[in-house]
Amino acid sequence: MPVELVRADALSEQVPYAYAAVVGPGSLVFTAGACPLDDHGAVVAPGDVAGQAQRVMANLVTALAASGCTLADVAKSTVYVASHERADLVAAWQVVRAAFGDHDAPSTLLGAAALGYADQLVEVEAVAARS
Repeated sequence: MPVELVRADALSEQVPYAYAAVVGPGSLVFTAGACPLDDHGAVVAPGDVAGQAQRVMANLVTALAASGCTLADVAKSTVYVASHERADLVAAWQVVRAAFGDHDAPSTLLGAAALGYADQLVEVEAVAARS
């Protein structure tokens, strides 16, 4: 079964990758790491972990929707925070958990030395199941 790469029209075209990939019938959807980018590809809320996490989750929702999924379809997520401060990880986590609501799928939260864009502090990737 071929891999269908999804590029969400509602997200920035300034990134060099697809926002998600779908495989097989009853497919799994693998998202790229959702970044805190606005419609023009600029990082929003520099220095604000919670502000970036909010935009990241909005972008993740958009990428999932373009793939026929919602946050309720997510089977696993990974949350990256460019910080060694536990308070920054907790701030990002609180926003991510609030976005998922009662859907408490497995997730990994980790600190990273750096992320891909200048001023980027948060990134979230997910694997979802599309029925």
